[in-house]
Parts: sequence; structure tokens; C-alpha cells
Amino acid sequence: MIGTGESKAQSAKKKAKAAQEAPAPQVQQPSEHERQISEALFLDGMKYFMLEDYQQALQLFQKAYTITPGNAALNYKIGETYLHLSEPRSAMPFAQAAATLDKRNAYYYLLLAQLHSEQKQYDAAAQAFNDLIRNVPGSDEYLFNLADLYLSQSQYDNALRTYERIEKEFGDMEQLHVNRQQIYLRQKNVDKAIAEGEKLLKSNPTEISYFLSQAELYNASQRPDEAISTLNRALRLEPGNPFAHLMLSDLNRQKGQHTESEKQVKLAFASPELDIDTKVRILVDFIRQLPNPQIEGVALELVDLTIATHPEEAKAYAVAADLQTIVGKKEIARNNYLKAVKLDDSHFKIWQQIVLLDAELEQPDEMVKHAEQALELFPNQAVFWFYSGTGHLIEKNYDKAVKALEYGKRLSAGEPELVKQFNLQLGDSYNSLKDYKKSDAAYEEVLAQDPDNEHVLNNYSYFLSLRNEKLDRAKQMSERLVKLHPTNPTYLDTYAWVLYKMGNYTDARKYLEQAVAISDDATVVEHYGDVLFKLGKKEEAVSQWQKAKLKGEASAYIDKKIKDRKLYE
Repeated sequence: MIGTGESKAQSAKKKAKAAQEAPAPQVQQPSEHERQISEALFLDGMKYFMLEDYQQALQLFQKAYTITPGNAALNYKIGETYLHLSEPRSAMPFAQAAATLDKRNAYYYLLLAQLHSEQKQYDAAAQAFNDLIRNVPGSDEYLFNLADLYLSQSQYDNALRTYERIEKEFGDMEQLHVNRQQIYLRQKNVDKAIAEGEKLLKSNPTEISYFLSQAELYNASQRPDEAISTLNRALRLEPGNPFAHLMLSDLNRQKGQHTESEKQVKLAFASPELDIDTKVRILVDFIRQLPNPQIEGVALELVDLTIATHPEEAKAYAVAADLQTIVGKKEIARNNYLKAVKLDDSHFKIWQQIVLLDAELEQPDEMVKHAEQALELFPNQAVFWFYSGTGHLIEKNYDKAVKALEYGKRLSAGEPELVKQFNLQLGDSYNSLKDYKKSDAAYEEVLAQDPDNEHVLNNYSYFLSLRNEKLDRAKQMSERLVKLHPTNPTYLDTYAWVLYKMGNYTDARKYLEQAVAISDDATVVEHYGDVLFKLGKKEEAVSQWQKAKLKGEASAYIDKKIKDRKLYE
């Protein structure tokens, strides 16, 4: 049935219109007494806030809020308290309320901006700064915060626009040029960065760092002549500036002007103002290029300059020694390493280099001394026991050698290659002590790991021949050695001597003739004479013994052999 009344839709529209036109409900204002209670709660809360008891402070602030929710300062403090409690989301509505209730208070906007930033809402944070600057008189200083915010988010165009606003408000400022230059560099707009640099130079004609930076920019944009001109201006301001000299060295090197490049780098290194770490970095670059005769001379001059300008720096002596080692100046290098450890003895690798150079310089007494000094600092480093034992072995202090080598070998249990090196030396040491069982065992350990080891194949087989023991084993080893190294006179001599001991004089003569053809070693020549004597060639034998004597390193029997024209063994 269709009635004469209104439809439901028309009725709803009338109600909505009436609601819009109706006056807003009145929020009941707190009484004076209530305001006093809220103020007291707020002040109590502030006491706890100052004591950093933020939970207790928050409870009191919230009680005050139930009475005076329209208090801007109270809303701000609740928001700030939530921020201290690391609850930025909870803080946000209160910060927003504070800024809405009082649009002229800068702190409210600053809290709002911080909360947005905490939640990575950077656009909203920027808007909070903009609202602050627009609504709070005299707040243009916060343009710097706004620019920093844009910069941190790589919003370079917004940052540049903000710098324009700053410049309009505060005038030309040095930092603005610096910041703009940094932005242009990040945008890879080198021309604009250079333009800002020129402005900096014009407004700061005595600031040498700007000249150096400008020269770097010119170099980056492949304008070396302008870079050199800028650096020369810098040196007129500050003669001897090492960083200007370094850059000039690099620029001249790029242009192929090597003499000028070397001159400039020497001037830089002569300055104590160029720090040791920079010098070391440059020297390491030189080291990487060695050996190279073209740079060796200047590199050696630079390490001397480094030591002269930093005589109390251990790393000055260490880097000098690194370089000197590579170019073959071993004794100078070893002495510089020693100066380095005198200043700072904590570097294992430097001590290792010292004993290694002692070995290469064939100074076993120094090797023992330095290895034992290193062991006071690094008693569990097997390598120093190795060098100590090896030094004692060379010095014929066999008991000390064995003691050091056995201890180091135990420390090297997990390093097969190092164990092998210890066994090499132990084989020789025990042989010298006539402890042949231990000597043979050490050699056999090496051969089990490395069957082609030259040192053991030679020494082990030769010592067996001298003892007239296990001659078949000696022959097997020395024969293997000669097959591996058919032109080595020492190895040919060893094999021949094993054959000699086995009575095979004909084959022994053949190998000794090969040996004496390529070596005049006294022992080899004497052995050749012994074989000739066994083959009935007495005159030829005596002639070879006489040659051996002239070398001065023949056996103790050589004079008697020659005098009696007879073989003694």
C-alpha cells in the first residue's frame, strides 16, 4: 500500500541535514578545582620524568590527561614520555594534538618531526618542519634541520631548494657552498661542484683545504693543468704542504713527467706533517710494483725519508725493511726490522722476517740470538724453535739443536709441512751426534711424506755410505736423486760414493767424471782420485788429490795420501 507519508530515503536525508545543522556538543570545561588537581598531577609527573622514571611519570600524566585533555603542554609531555619509552606510535597522537592545540610552540613540531623520523615517515617529518617554519615566527633557523633531513634521504633537489631559502633568509654562507658541492658530487655533476668550489675559494682565499679539494675536482674532470695551477696557488699560501706535493706528484706522473713526479713525492715525504700511515700506504704501493729498476731508487729514498721524519715509529722501520728485502738489501733490511721491534716487539711477522734474513745472510749466531728473543715473546710459535735449532746445528751445538728441534716438532703436530722441516734438521743433528737410529727414523719420516726430497735423499744416502750400512737403501736413494737431477755435481758425487763403497769402481768413476766436468769442489775431486786409485791409476789419483788440496777443503787424510801415494780412508 502506498501511503501519503515520506519515503525512508527522504526521512534519512532530513535527519542527516538536521544533524549537520545542530550545534556541536559542548565539551565540559574542567572546573578551577579540577585544573588544580591536573596541575598537581602534572608537577608530580615532572618530578619522576626528571628522575628518568618514565613509567611512573606516564601514569601521573595520564591521570592529569583524563581531567584536562585539551592541555597542549600535557599532550606534549605524554608524547615525549612515550618517546623515551621507545613507543613512538603511542606518542604520535599526543604530539599531533599538542601541535594542533598550540600552533605557535616550536617544541611541539620538533617532537612531531622526531616521531615521524623514528618511524621512517620522512615526508611527514619534513612537513612538520615546514609547518613549524610557517607557523612559528622567527623559526627560520630550522631550515637547516629541514635541509639535513632531505639530505639524509637523498632528496637532493629538495635540499637544494631549502638551501636557497636559507640563503635568502641568512645571506651567503660558507657551509651552504660546501653542502651544495657535496650534493652536486653525489649527483655526479662535477661542473656545478667545481663552480661551487670556485665560490668557496673566492670567499675563503686563505683556506688551503678548499684549494686541495678543488684540485681534486679538476683532476676528476680530467683538467690536470687547472688542477696543477690550483695546487701551485695552495703552495704559495702554505709552502711545503705535503698533500699538495703528493697531488702534484700524481698529476705529473699521469702526464708522463716522471722526474717532476719523483721530486714532488720526495718533498711530500720530507715533511713530518704527512702522517706515517699515509706514507706507509704509498710505500706499500711501491712494494707491489717491485722488483722494478725504474722505481727502485726513488722507493729507497722514500723509505729513508720516512725513517728520518718518523724516527720513533716502528712501522717506519718495518715498511723500509719490507722494501729493502725485496730489492736485495738484506742486511740493511734486517737491521731496520730490529729497530722496529725495539720500538714495538709485538709483531710476530717482523720477528719471523728477522730470523729468515739471519738465515739468508748465513749468520747462525744472530739467528739463534734473535730466535730466542722471539721465543720469550712467542714461546708456542714452532717456527722460532726451528730457527733456533737450525742455528745451533750450523754452529755445531748439536745437543742444543736437538732439544730445540724436538720441542718445535711437538708444537707442529698439526702442520705436516713444518714437521717435515723439523725432521730434515733432526736427521742431520742426530747423525752428527752419532745417534744413527734416531737420525734414520727422522729421514724416513720425511721420505714417507715426500719421497723425492733432495736434502734427505742426498744426506741420508751419503751418511749411510760413510757408515757402510744399508748400502742397498743408500744406492736406491742416490740413484733416484741422480735421475731427478742428472746434472747436479753434488748428487752425482753422492751416488758415485755409494757405488764406490759397494765396490763398483767403474760406475763410480763414470759418475765422478761427470761431476768433476761441471764442478771443482775439493771433495768431489778427492773422491775422483780415490776411485782412480782403486782402479790402479795411482799417478792420476795423486794428481787429483793434489788438485783437491789446492782447493783447501779436502779431507784430513789428503796430505798423507799425497805423501805416501797411498789411499787412506
